[in-house]
Amino acid sequence: MSLKSKLYEEVRLKNEVNVEGIRITKEVNDLLKSAGLGGKYQEEVHGMFEYDKEPHAGIAHPAGFRSPNGFLFPFNTYRKSRFSIGYEKGSYILTENDNKVFDIEFLERPEYYRHTTSDGVQMKNIAVYNQEGVVFVTYSNECHLKEKGLDCLYCNINATKDTYAQVEGITWKYPKQIAETVKLAYSEPGNHHVTLTGGFIPEHREMDYYFDVAEAIQKETGLYDFNGTAVIGAPEDHFVIDRYKEAGYRTLAINIEFWDKNIFKSICPGKEQLSGGWDNWRESLEHAAEVFGHGRVRSNIVAGIEPKRATLEGVEYLASRGIVCFAGAWCPNPGSELENHRSPEPEWHWDLTLKIADIFRKNGFTFEHLYDCSASANTCVHDIYRIEYGLLPVLKEDELKVV
Repeated sequence: MSLKSKLYEEVRLKNEVNVEGIRITKEVNDLLKSAGLGGKYQEEVHGMFEYDKEPHAGIAHPAGFRSPNGFLFPFNTYRKSRFSIGYEKGSYILTENDNKVFDIEFLERPEYYRHTTSDGVQMKNIAVYNQEGVVFVTYSNECHLKEKGLDCLYCNINATKDTYAQVEGITWKYPKQIAETVKLAYSEPGNHHVTLTGGFIPEHREMDYYFDVAEAIQKETGLYDFNGTAVIGAPEDHFVIDRYKEAGYRTLAINIEFWDKNIFKSICPGKEQLSGGWDNWRESLEHAAEVFGHGRVRSNIVAGIEPKRATLEGVEYLASRGIVCFAGAWCPNPGSELENHRSPEPEWHWDLTLKIADIFRKNGFTFEHLYDCSASANTCVHDIYRIEYGLLPVLKEDELKVV
């Protein structure tokens, strides 16, 4: 098997673990905690959604781990999964059906997690670290669609707050808190990027808040271009989009969620009724691409609810207009209306991932584009780019860590 094939096999396995989840026993979790979870190793912080299939308030879980060749596996727990974390001969291991797959290394905790803001809030509760210099800020876990009975059916942002607010300090984040946290996170070596997002709120309230945050980050860091992505709802007035670029955001995200109009209408009733409908979301994305430029606008499709054909049609259409549209595997989040439904099989998602990576490359998106506009630099599509463009430490066949 060639070097490239071995690396692809490792990413394919990552896709399976993402879809199927992973088990961790209390014994292993306690061992990890005593060995440095929340100290040496990065713990999971619920910044926005609960991706684990079962809530675990009050029980710390690791944020993720790395495979032998450096790919980052997020840690989404599910007690019925065939994958699990074990401990053998002084090393933590990934197992499948209780058979060892390979040794793993848990993620190191970032330095800024040890600090608090000037008003005494733990910085880890202001901004989650998604590794590779990527900082993720959920300024609010409240979505006003809930009170209107118009929640997106796959979403559990409000339920996550209800479950973890007390134990993890989930609350509104203020611009100065965010700016102080971003400054410290950016002091680490390497590239940096910050995503700002939150629940669905009225358009002008959202805009004013995002501008305040941008100004605070610029003042605190001294950077006008702080490589930030603003995740917004589709505005009725498209020229609002121009103002986000003027405020200093390098990229913009408008998540259309589904390419099939009828599924969008059924699953996202609030986005349909309160933001001009599906056509306005598409038109907003196209205007944003004109303002921010090729590869500087992101969208997302919840992969696994609509037919694959529709998702690929959307990714292709948007890519042809310079818009990077990811389609991560749908997780039936606990607390959402679709809790306990099932996402498609891992093979379905892997085929989609390969096709999306091909579409991105065909339309001229670079790894820099994917890094700058994404909330994570560790999706399977990012990993495929790492393989195809030689961005991994493994450069020679004899240096490959055998899996």
